[in-house]
This record gives sequence, structure tokens and C-alpha cells, in this order.
Amino acid sequence: MGAFKIYGGNKLSGEIIPQGAKNEALQILCAVLLTPEEVTIKNVPDILDVNRLIDLLEGLGVKVRKITSNEYVFKAENINLEYVKNPEYYKKATSIRGSVMLIGPLLARFGTGYLPQPGGDKIGRRRLDTHFIGLQKLGAKFQYNETEKSYHILAPNLTGNHMLLEEASVTGTANILMAAVMAKGKTTIYNAASEPYLVQLCEMLNRMGAKINGIGSNLLKVEGVSELHGTTHTMLADMIEVGSFIGLAAMTQSSITIKNVDLRNLGMIPDVFRRIGVTVEQKGDDVFVPAKKEYIIETFIDGSIMKIDDAPWPGFTPDLISIVLVVATQAKGSVLIHQKMFESRLFFVDKLIDMGARIILCDPHRATVIGLNHESPLRGIKMSSPDIRAGVALLIAALSAQGKSIIENIEQIDRGYQNIDERLKLLGAQIERL
Repeated sequence: MGAFKIYGGNKLSGEIIPQGAKNEALQILCAVLLTPEEVTIKNVPDILDVNRLIDLLEGLGVKVRKITSNEYVFKAENINLEYVKNPEYYKKATSIRGSVMLIGPLLARFGTGYLPQPGGDKIGRRRLDTHFIGLQKLGAKFQYNETEKSYHILAPNLTGNHMLLEEASVTGTANILMAAVMAKGKTTIYNAASEPYLVQLCEMLNRMGAKINGIGSNLLKVEGVSELHGTTHTMLADMIEVGSFIGLAAMTQSSITIKNVDLRNLGMIPDVFRRIGVTVEQKGDDVFVPAKKEYIIETFIDGSIMKIDDAPWPGFTPDLISIVLVVATQAKGSVLIHQKMFESRLFFVDKLIDMGARIILCDPHRATVIGLNHESPLRGIKMSSPDIRAGVALLIAALSAQGKSIIENIEQIDRGYQNIDERLKLLGAQIERL
């Protein structure tokens, strides 16, 4: 297993280019199965989860041609459905949660699908009910194999239907949408997720010949078509990585420019950082975070303690809760962090407490942070990354801390962040991959 050795406490400076969006990539890559024609995808992040999904597609028979380091051409002309019975497929599909979104396209085009229990971060129970109920409403029939812990799905004739999703699941909406675009008749999906990556998927599908209305809202209306065609698609910058770099600049009291990012695509992210005193500016096509000696946490208008919580889009993304929590440890003031959507995402705070942070973990969902205002810097320790987002939060803490830190299990970080150590070195970070 790999590890990072970090010497913290250094000021950083310069420009950094965010990778393509991981969560968008997992949806877009599955969509290539919907057509036998070529699909060109640009700004693909070179990260473990995405590369594993590309391997899965190749195993299924998709022809993959790499044009540049982040541009690919996919052609799903001859698909080998027998591959899903291969132990290799089972192993690869269980290693990433994104594999669940293969079902929708496979059902739409071939009327059959197979899903081993998908993997991903261990951040609490992550239900698949939304996927299954939505696909069942389109006519899919599920069989669960208790021994294999896998699902066999059949849907020889998908038919449009009206559905009200129990939760605004991003991956659930994407999966149902990719099945509905080739279902017979009309489908309405109410309480659909509406984040930018879903907008990107909808626009890509429409360019391929789908008929989707209500894009960007929580009510999607789909008129099924018999076939889809090839297209070219460019992914957005990863908003989670952009938020991570904003947090990095604040924690290390550094000036950092994040290239080719429009604040309008970030939703609540800039506003939440501003609530804890971080300055975030749009400068041309870039986002600029200036160095500040201190950042002061706001209070509510009645003087009560600030609370930051997560919610489905357009609320604040749960993927940045851990970053905001870390940044708050060196702000001036106090804040209540409420992680509502997953029950295990705050369990990494014990490592921050070992580093000297003042945090009260109230329960699995809530933590109160008392900011140190950079008067008492964090200290380096040896720790392990529990998941992608907590791992980067700990990396940011280590870069701001005095002394040496070791972060183990960095494969978790590599799942979501492309060559993060090399890119941080260009900003002046002292980080070494062991």
C-alpha cells in the first residue's frame, strides 16, 4: 500500500488546473453503451475509479482508443454480454460504485443486465432502492442471488412510466434516465437530481438523439427513441477538486489560482467557503483565492453559531463537508458541521483531534469545530485515509501542519484525484509518494 510523506507549514503559490469531473465521468462513460457509433469524450480524469470503469467497458467489448492523456474515443458496436458472468467482471464491478450505472444502458439497448453488489467509499449505507424501483417502473424484473450477492435484471420491453423518486439520487436519476431514453413511450421523472453533471448527461444524450425536456429541473420528461447516435462531449471541471483547492489555499494561507473555472457552475460552494471567512473571486476565466492571515467565521443574523450542512443539489455537496470542516479548524470562531446524508463521513475527525484540532464529535452526523485562528498550528502525525474525501481533507491538514505527516492507504485518494502529489509539488508543497 502506498503512502504520502508530507512536510507541512509551507506557503504555496501558483496556478493549478482542476481535472475533469469524476462524478460526471462515471455517468458519461456508461452512456457510451447506448449506441454502436463512436463517442468522443474529452477532459477525462486519469483516476483509479474512472480507469477501472474503462477496463470494465473494454471487457464488455467496447473498443477504446486513447487520443491524448484525457481524450478517448469509445465504440460499443459489438458487446459481449457473456462477459458479465466472468469472475473478472465480478471483481472489477465490485471495486467501484459507478458500475451500478451500467444497468440502465444495458437494459435500454440489450434488455438484460447483471450487477454484483457495487463497491465504493465506506461512508455508511448507500441504498440502491431508487435505481431499482425506477427501473422496475420501466418494466425491469430483478432477481437477487444471495450467494453471489448480485442482481440479474431482465427487461425485454422497456415502457415509459411516471415516477416520483424517493430521493433525488444522482446516480439513480442517471441510471433511470439512460434506460428511459430508449423506452417505448413517455417517461416523467419527478424529484430527479438536477446537479450540473446530470445536466451534462442530459445534453449529451440529446445530442445523441434522445428527447429530454426539463433539463436542470427536478422534473425530467423523456420521450423514448428507437436508437441513439455518436457524439463528442467535454466534461466540466471537477467541482469537488475545485473546492478542495479553495480549502487548501485557506489552510496554508496561500494565494492560488484555479484555472478555467466558472463560479456559476459551483452552486453553493463559494458561498459556504465565504461563510467561514475564505475569499473566493472570479478573475476572468479563473477562480482566485488570495492569501489571508486570518479568516473569520460568520454568525447568523441573531448572533447564533453558524451551521453548515449538506443537501442534494442545489444545496451544499456532501463531498466537501470534510474539506470545510478541516478549514474551520484554523478559522476564527466556531461552526457546527452537520453531515446529514451519510452517517460515517465524520469519523475521520479523531485524526484531526490528534493533530491538535478542537473538535467535539456530537454524534455520527454532527461535529462542532472551535477554530484556532492559526495561533496554534496543527502538528504532523501518522494516519490513514478512510475514503476519498476524508483522505484529501487530511492531506490538506497535513500540508498546513508543523512537522512531518504520513498518510497511508492513499489508494483511496488516487481513486478521485489525478496525480495529486505531482500537481501540489508545482505549488511548492513538500510531498513525497512512498
